[in-house]
Amino acid sequence: MTEVVKTRRDGAILEVTLDRPKANAIDLETSRLLGQTFKAFRDDPELRVAIIKTAGDKFFSAGWDLKAAAGGDAVDGDYGVGGFGGLQELRDLNKPVIACVNGMAVGGGFELALSCDLIYASDTSSFALPEIRAGTLADAATVKLPKRMPYHVAMDLLFTGRWMDVLEAHRWGLVNEVHPVSQLEERVWDVARLLADGPPLVFAAIKEVAREAEAMTFQDAMNRITKRRFRTVDELYDSEDGLEGFRAFAEKRDPVWKGR
Repeated sequence: MTEVVKTRRDGAILEVTLDRPKANAIDLETSRLLGQTFKAFRDDPELRVAIIKTAGDKFFSAGWDLKAAAGGDAVDGDYGVGGFGGLQELRDLNKPVIACVNGMAVGGGFELALSCDLIYASDTSSFALPEIRAGTLADAATVKLPKRMPYHVAMDLLFTGRWMDVLEAHRWGLVNEVHPVSQLEERVWDVARLLADGPPLVFAAIKEVAREAEAMTFQDAMNRITKRRFRTVDELYDSEDGLEGFRAFAEKRDPVWKGR
């Protein structure tokens, strides 16, 4: 049998591939596997960037596995440490995660991509939230989508379940870049290598501040930053890397980030 969740490690980059023919749908067991994979990525000090991709060309992911649900998987069952798909509820994941989307991202598959920090997609990709047609809630997308694109467009997608092609997704800023299928993975790896060479403590601070600030006023968030009440900001300001950037600039050389 094909391994459902495959990983490939290249230096500081972890590539995670979901391979569940025919549609890369996610059942409870697969969700738990993805959660353990991303938890291990989060906790490994040698890894700095993750890529999530899927096998095949037709579906990035069809989301929740309806056949598994019909066989007994409960919608409110145990999705594992990271929630559905292993990412959207994984606490303290302060490293960049890139979605490499090729094909249809449907329902929970769309939500999996939304859980990433960057989304690069092929020119054949498309997105939809068809939960409304089944009389149920696209829960994570309902929380996230109105914050990622104009409210009225998000409501249109949620209310109608219509398809959004990749060019529309790019136009609304949901997708960073669109590439031919033959060039997509090469571009994603170029970006991953760029980030892997960047300052990991700064990335961690960016992710924590951006995440926590969603529930704060601007001034409250700024006060927490200046008073070093974010753990990652406090670590950054006391770190070797916190000085390295200034020294490298003064010495007219490239910085060497150590993550400490």
